Parts: sequence; structure tokens; C-alpha cells
Amino acid sequence: MITGERMAAVDANAAALGVPRKQLMESSGHAVARAIRASADPGARVVIVAGRGNNGGDAFVAARFLDDYDVTTLLLGRAELIGTEIARENWAALERAGYDTRETTDSSGFDLPDCDVVVDAMLGTGISGDLREPAATAAAEINAADATVVAVDVPSGFDADGGDHAANGVEADRVVTFHDAKPGLEDLDADVTVADIGIPAAAERFVGPGDIALARPDGREGRPYVIGGGPYTGAPALAAQAALRASAELAFVAAPDAVAGEIQGYGEDLIVQPYESDVLTPAVADDLLETAERYDDVVVIGPGLGTADETRQAVRQFLASYTGRAVVDADALEIVPSVETDATLVCTPNRAELARMGGPDADDLAGAADEIASFAAELGHVVLAKGANDVITDGERTRISRSGTPGMAVGGTGDTLAGVVAALLEHAEPLDAAAAGAQVNGIAGERLAETQEFGFLASEVTEELPAALWGDRDA
Repeated sequence: MITGERMAAVDANAAALGVPRKQLMESSGHAVARAIRASADPGARVVIVAGRGNNGGDAFVAARFLDDYDVTTLLLGRAELIGTEIARENWAALERAGYDTRETTDSSGFDLPDCDVVVDAMLGTGISGDLREPAATAAAEINAADATVVAVDVPSGFDADGGDHAANGVEADRVVTFHDAKPGLEDLDADVTVADIGIPAAAERFVGPGDIALARPDGREGRPYVIGGGPYTGAPALAAQAALRASAELAFVAAPDAVAGEIQGYGEDLIVQPYESDVLTPAVADDLLETAERYDDVVVIGPGLGTADETRQAVRQFLASYTGRAVVDADALEIVPSVETDATLVCTPNRAELARMGGPDADDLAGAADEIASFAAELGHVVLAKGANDVITDGERTRISRSGTPGMAVGGTGDTLAGVVAALLEHAEPLDAAAAGAQVNGIAGERLAETQEFGFLASEVTEELPAALWGDRDA
């Protein structure tokens, strides 16, 4: 089962793999035509009511496979306002080939002809709330018609993401949905068919541009709170700087006062909040917990903390009481398996750290993806296992990010990854944020490798993050 939002990401990933949306539309339209044939014999009267998006485009294709039927295609709106190039091309193909096509520019001009089958292709997934004109009038006439109603992908007004279904939506007799079932379709009083339209399994397995689009915010959002530093100072600074580059409004670093000045020296954009201690201690952890809970921002805990006994105890104490969202990295990772927490955690171990946590000890993380998924299920948190190929899993769903370059073996790129995931976690679900974060961090490294395969620094990776996150908007 797949939500409409996730389906859009898979479509984009398929295109990146070389299966273009135009090809998928052709397959979708053919599937709709098959459903119409199953609903009425050749010669029957068929009316397609189409919107100006790709849902309508699927129906435009279907019309070309129904030459032995009496078909009329009604477009809600003006043809020049059709929203996508491929839908416009398929509308133009109908016009040039002499099919019966008509435009309805306002609700008062909508008149549904008598027919045996009416195809609802007005609105697809990604739409919520009650239908507006002219779709509202069209839906009322469709529901009142003495005809079999075939819906394309989902009935218009059906919310495939949040379940906020329109009160005035289309009541379909048959639904032809694509690639996978959408949540809630099984509850409809309709015959639902899932059509395989040729999307490769890799479009769901491998992280791609659709995942980045799904996880990134529209603008600045969030104020990650990095708890790190002590023995090491660069790691928390890199995580905080990466969060800023990946859309955070502000980035805070809580660190021992002995090293706070050094961390501040890495960047004037960081807000460093020192505490009186040489390392993180249980007494300090209570104050940091109060701050984190009060502001409800994403925490990054682990970078540069070290492994002193009192620091490990402080991490344990913090995680046991914390109820928010956190990215757990580096020295804090080994604590997670032994802590019961209500927090939402994304754990970002490298291969060695994964083994120390109790996960599989494997050189090829992608080859051990099923074992990592089992470990994540047992752990009860999202795991982003870092390697040549990153494995991202919540125990039920598993994704693999193939972005990156050998040059990223330099120290600090794991810290930048933690910061990117924290920034995206302000907007996206944990698995989506982790998958997109891994992909974006890897793409940033790839951009650097275009001019210097080796020799770049983690701090330079942070500078490429904005282009990696926003540069694929047209992908």
C-alpha cells in the first residue's frame, strides 16, 4: 500500500531511473481502457470527465484505446491551462486525430451526456478537502447518472494521504489505481483494480530525487539543538553548520565551557550555549533535557561527546526521559539498545558502530539490508547505516541510498549527515528524513568529486548541501 504523496516520489524516482512519466501515463491509460472494456461492450457510450492534471492525461490516453466505443472527452477548463506537458501532448493528440473533445470553462456550462460509462479523471491523489467548481458540479452529475462510474487512480475527492475525504466527492463503481493500492480504497463500495504500469521495484528500493522532494521544506524551518563536544570540537560544529545549510533557521550547540569558544570559532552562525563542565555529565543532562523539551526542536546527540563513563550515563539519562525527536550519532549510539525511551530516534551508525550496537557486522551494508531491517525492528527506531551504500530502515520499510563517493571517507561527513537529517526531520517523517538526508549528503560529496575526487573536507561538503537539496527541483 502506498500513499499518494509517496506515489509522487516513486514516479519521480522512476523517471530518474530512465522510465519517464510519459511512458507511465501510456501504461496507465491502457489500464483504464481495459477497465472500461470490462464495464461495457463495444459500441457503448463512454464519457470521460477530465481535469487539467496528469489524472486527466491518463484518461486522454485511454480514449485512444477505445475506438470501438462512442467516446466523448470533456475537459474541465481551458486546454491551454492543462498543467503538465505530457497531459497537454495527449490532449493535443486527441484533437489532431479528430476525437470528440470538448472544453467546459465554468460549472454552468457543464452538461453530462447520457452514457453507459462515465470516467472520473478530474482529480487524482494529493487533493484534499471538498471539491470546488467546476469539479463539484461535475461530481454531482456523475453521481446522479445512470451509468457505471470508473475512477482513474482514486475517485475525485478521495484523499490518499490523510484520509480527509470530500463530502461531495465522486462515488465510483470501479477504481483503477496504479502501481499499488492507496490507503482507504479497500473501504469503498467499489471494485478496485491495481494496475501494474511498469514502475521498477528499484524506484521504491533506491532513494532518488522524489525522496528529496518529499522531505525538503519549502523554506527555512526548525532550530536543531546539537548536544556534543568535549574531547572533540569539530564534530558538533559540522553537524550544526550542515543543519543550517539544509534549511534550519538556527542551530544551537550545547557544549562544555572549556571548548565552547573553540566551537564558536568554527562559525559565527552557530549559537553556542556553554555549560560548566569539561564533558557532558548527568547533572548537566537534566538542564539540557528541560531546554530540549521546552522548545520541541530536533536534538542531535553524540558528535564529539567522547566515551567517559559519566558522559555515557548522561546520554542514557537524557534519552530515557526525552520524548521528542532526535538524531543519535557517534559516541551516543551504543547507549540506544539498552535504553527504553518514548523519543523518536534516527540512529546513524557507520559499519563498526552498527556492529557495536548489536547489529550485523558486514562490509557490504546493502547486502545485509534484511538483517539491518530486523535489527531496526528489534530496536524500535529508524536506523541509517552509513557505508558505500547507505541502508535506511524502520524495520518494515527499507531504502538504499547509492549516492556518495569514496572521497567521503574523510572524517566529519557523518557529522554533516546527522545535521542534514536533523534539519529535514523538522518537516518530514523519520524514515523519509533519513533517506533524503543520506541522498543529499552523498550528492554534495559527488559535486565535490567532480573537481577533486579525493582531498576535499567535510566542511566543504556542507557548502554543497544547498545545491544538493534544492538543485533537483525539475527532476
